[in-house]
Amino acid sequence: MRKPLLIVFAAAIVLVAVFVTVHAADQAVPAAGQVAPTFTLPSQDGSQISLGSFKGKWVVLYFYPKDMTSGCTIEAHNFQRDLDQYTAKNAVVLGVSMDTPDSHKQFCTKESLTFRLLADPNHTVVDAYGSLGNYMGIKIANRNTFLISPQGQIAQVWTKVDPQVHSAQVLAAIPAAKPMVNSVKPPTATAPHQ
Repeated sequence: MRKPLLIVFAAAIVLVAVFVTVHAADQAVPAAGQVAPTFTLPSQDGSQISLGSFKGKWVVLYFYPKDMTSGCTIEAHNFQRDLDQYTAKNAVVLGVSMDTPDSHKQFCTKESLTFRLLADPNHTVVDAYGSLGNYMGIKIANRNTFLISPQGQIAQVWTKVDPQVHSAQVLAAIPAAKPMVNSVKPPTATAPHQ
């Protein structure tokens, strides 16, 4: 009687291991050098925001667990604090969680956030970026960030970030924006000296 029970137990362990392995493979985080998965999601004001509309800019795409929680608030405040520096480097900041646009609107109003927070309640984009997490049985977005180049490729990936220092880490990774090249004017002709 004991041997069949062991066989059933062993088979159950193998099935769980296969499920976890397959699920982990589905959750692969895109790596630097890959083309960034495209998306369109609603923001806090209800407008649809697409990754493709930011071609030519650096995109800081950061995933976070939940609006109005302590770590997420700290991280958002730090991105907001540094927003002018991101703009100077030709970069935009986009936050993504599984909250609704209404939740994002309340969060932005309460915390004076002016950058875009994107709603992904069906975790389509969260999945595409391998960032689906689980907190005590509740699905959330893991705290991961993707720096996307102006050409649409992933330039750098941070996983399990520390919200206290993360904005500074991301800023340091973005190259300084190249100054605009002014058109060169031909020299003006001057009358020869007599």
